[in-house]
Amino acid sequence: MSTSSGSSMRTPRRRVAGLGSARSGTGHFWLQRVTALSNLILILIALPIVICVAGQGHAATVATLGHPLVAIVLLLLLFSVTFHMRIGMQVVIEDYVHSEGVKVLALIANTFFTIAVGSAGAFAILKISFGG
Repeated sequence: MSTSSGSSMRTPRRRVAGLGSARSGTGHFWLQRVTALSNLILILIALPIVICVAGQGHAATVATLGHPLVAIVLLLLLFSVTFHMRIGMQVVIEDYVHSEGVKVLALIANTFFTIAVGSAGAFAILKISFGG
């Protein structure tokens, strides 16, 4: 099979396979659903903790948040929420930013921002948990 633009033996389907907006859409779709489900479950676990510390003094709040199981739940929730946020913003950027250079910069900024938010939150939780 020869084409006017060259001597490619690839079919039209093979030439476009892996290109376009659908190349990772299913993966993002499922990752968003899985992280949304984990957010829901972890929020349902963390909500009683937040209600428990509401209105308590500083020392009691730090003692509650410093418990290892509470710290683990909060760290898991923080990781899940920031990962979900990054995926969601990535999809928005890919769909609505049309300039390739601006899109790449926005995707990099999105990743750095979510890493910064997650790191700051993890540092705070770990500092409270380890009594620092």
